[in-house]
Amino acid sequence: MTYDRLVCANCAAPVSEGRCSVCRASRERMQEDGPFAGLNPAMLVALMVILMAALALLVHQAV
Repeated sequence: MTYDRLVCANCAAPVSEGRCSVCRASRERMQEDGPFAGLNPAMLVALMVILMAALALLVHQAV
């Protein structure tokens, strides 16, 4: 999940705005999660399908 859709329990504002210290801390933590943290589930599934197709193509050529 991306932080632009989250609502802060402390100030009831969107976390992406960073109005309070809790929002800013959550936003920083979510930005540091890793390279795939910003991808939505549909993009991850599409990436997996592409990788599986590439692997199948390599196996087929090796035989």
